Amino acid sequence: MFNDKGVLITGGTGSFGKKCTEIILKRYKPKKLIIFSRDELKQWEMAQQFPDSKYDCMRYFIGDVRDEERLNRAFQGVDYIIHAAALKQVPAAEYNPFEAVKTNIIGAQYVINVAIDRGVPFIAGMKQTSDAFKEKAAKANLDLKKASPFEVSDFQVKMGMDYLREEPKTALAKA
Repeated sequence: MFNDKGVLITGGTGSFGKKCTEIILKRYKPKKLIIFSRDELKQWEMAQQFPDSKYDCMRYFIGDVRDEERLNRAFQGVDYIIHAAALKQVPAAEYNPFEAVKTNIIGAQYVINVAIDRGVPFIAGMKQTSDAFKEKAAKANLDLKKASPFEVSDFQVKMGMDYLREEPKTALAKA
């Protein structure tokens, strides 16, 4: 699937992005594998784990999904996008709610817009299931009948994933 293709992982330095990179490099020979994230330290750490000397396909691109222009540049020559960028830590999202909205919802929309503009035919997105949030809430003894940060965070991630699921179909059908 990814052999001789350009693959970009948003949020590529996160736990999912690192594991996804490891799996892709074990199973495939991509033309390029772009790690797109805003954390230069984590990118440097990944470059130590996946060095150019062993993996000449690796590219590290500093950027934020909230920056549509930067996404446009990063998506050049990309065949597949794995969208894993999101603010998922409930305390941080609760303290900085609009930052979570900008990343989890608006950022997902920018990923879609640029993918459509660039003609990238495939977008894979991350989704934390409600069950995972219910389990976290149960462990924290939270009553889910009342509004909780788990529901707010789950809603934001779900909104972003709904965009990924529906918007490309609609836009590509119109093209």
